[in-house]
Amino acid sequence: MIKAIIVDDEIHAQNAIESILKSQFSEIEIVAKAGTVKSAVESILKNEPELLFLDIDLPDGKGFDILKQIDHKQYKVIFITAYQEYAIQAFKFSAFDYILKPLNPVELINSVNNVLEEKLDDQYKLKLDTFFSNFNNSVTGVKKLVLKTSDKIHILDMKDIIRCESDNTYTTFYTNTGNKIVISKAIKKYDEMLSPLGFMRTHQSHLINLNYISYFDKQSGGAIVMSDNSNIPVSQQKRAVLMEYLDSL
Repeated sequence: MIKAIIVDDEIHAQNAIESILKSQFSEIEIVAKAGTVKSAVESILKNEPELLFLDIDLPDGKGFDILKQIDHKQYKVIFITAYQEYAIQAFKFSAFDYILKPLNPVELINSVNNVLEEKLDDQYKLKLDTFFSNFNNSVTGVKKLVLKTSDKIHILDMKDIIRCESDNTYTTFYTNTGNKIVISKAIKKYDEMLSPLGFMRTHQSHLINLNYISYFDKQSGGAIVMSDNSNIPVSQQKRAVLMEYLDSL
């Protein structure tokens, strides 16, 4: 059995999570429920669970305060949060599982399945550390992006990404260190994440970091030359937006 503890100050949320887990995951045993940082730490140290459902906002502190008081790298964690843009951005960039309130049973089941498949190894711990870093920097902006391939978890500093290129459902990341990382996700996902943070989708297959533009070549319909000497096409639809950006510099 996988021992789990639910930490949430809302009793109805505790009960909802417990009910879904009991009906869908016979291998998970709820060994305790807690509603404060203090009681959660006591329950975790006493029961030594493998899985934590952890609300971010608690009456006497944050869920992170709990993790600071225990050896948090021994546990798999699914965070629970009300809709807070800064927190959700940190989750997405860190590829970390979370549940939004009000609880959606399908999302909860999917998150649990994802977490159960993950190994509690050095890569998982690295991903957790990256989430902490992104969350702590959420006011000034997320700094790191987690990319998962079949055999590795890559942690990229946002400033090191030069561009992304799409090939159907795959996206290749090009960095200023010369690395290429191929991810089995469509570029649309990264367009939504990165465009508010200094990136631009110039073409159906290309997403660029605006800080790495070397120049815009007006010949042959126009193309962007990046710092890595790559030539990136600009669609007719995006040309006006790009020119407006360049004129503002």
